[in-house]
Formats: sequence, C-alpha cells, structure tokens
Amino acid sequence: MSTIGASPAVVAARLFRGFADPTRVAILQVLLDGERRVADLVELVGSSQSNVSGHLACLKECGLVLDRPGERRQVFYRLSGPEVEELLRAAERLLAANGNAIELCRNPMMDGGCCDG
Repeated sequence: MSTIGASPAVVAARLFRGFADPTRVAILQVLLDGERRVADLVELVGSSQSNVSGHLACLKECGLVLDRPGERRQVFYRLSGPEVEELLRAAERLLAANGNAIELCRNPMMDGGCCDG
C-alpha cells in the first residue's frame, strides 16, 4: 500500500470514505453490472445529473472508477479494477451476515459521527 507519508490506517480510512455515501455506493453497485453512461447512472440511481457527476468525480479521484469518452459528449464509467468489485462483493457478504446488527447499531460514532459520510 503506497501511503506517501500517511499511515496505512489513514489511507485505508480515506478509501472507506469513498464508500461512505449512499449515492456513491449505489453508483458502484450499478457499475458491478458493467460500464454505464452518466445519463444511465442518473436514471438508475435516482439522483440529479449534477449530484451523480460530483460523486463520480470523487470516485474517479479516489481511483475507484475510470471513465472514457463516448460519442456526442457522453462519458462512460466503469469500476477501476477487479479489486473494487471484490471489495463490493465482500461487503455484500458481510451485510448478508451482519446487516441487521449494522442497521440497528446505535453507537454514537455511527450516527452523525464518523460513519455517516
């Protein structure tokens, strides 16, 4: 893990902040099925174009998605690699096992604290 001066824990926390927003997670989940245009993501995620674009910029800057130009000013996005898919699939398995406990957690660090994005 390249840290460029930051501790591995700090870098890992920054990575997980990329997954800490429901819209970003929804975008990543849609991209599990393959490359999509921004317009498709807007429709599938159910958010505005500016909101989806902002989240895509965050995900791209963090190295979680890649883009490519299409025709007529369209931009296509995809997951940046198999590691992102593996992490999302592992999260699905973890939620299948512990999702109820996570949803019911009332730890103040989870609500309005570090884990709400």
